[in-house]
Amino acid sequence: MALRACGFIVFRRLASCVPPDNIEYLLLQTSYGQHHWTPPKGHVDPGEDDLTTALRETKEEAGLGEEQLKVVDGFLQELRYKVRGKPKEVLYWLAELRDTGTAVTLSDEHQDYRWARLEEACTLAQHKDLQDTLRAASTHLQDKKQ
Repeated sequence: MALRACGFIVFRRLASCVPPDNIEYLLLQTSYGQHHWTPPKGHVDPGEDDLTTALRETKEEAGLGEEQLKVVDGFLQELRYKVRGKPKEVLYWLAELRDTGTAVTLSDEHQDYRWARLEEACTLAQHKDLQDTLRAASTHLQDKKQ
């Protein structure tokens, strides 16, 4: 059975820029391993549903709670890959930060964070499946505007 994790692609809209360049995505840099960049996510606890996991992990890892996020309808991406030879599934929802001035508070699992526009976020993400997920989020947001 695959290890399961859930999280959010968190974004904010900048009032000072013109769409689609007004959207920045939150990425966290791990404090372990190869210090990779990823959206907030984490493992599902026993008896916990996936969306609850995503909300809990985003609060734990970035200090952003349900009251600071607006979940975007109609977006859910599933990634499947192997970690040290074992299968892993990750579900990502999309959420907008309600107040762009809200501070990110990192847990011990991360050493840095960055708000990045799509192309920079994809460069930081490194893995194609995560890059594809970020691009799908961007497309979803553009489609919702039209």
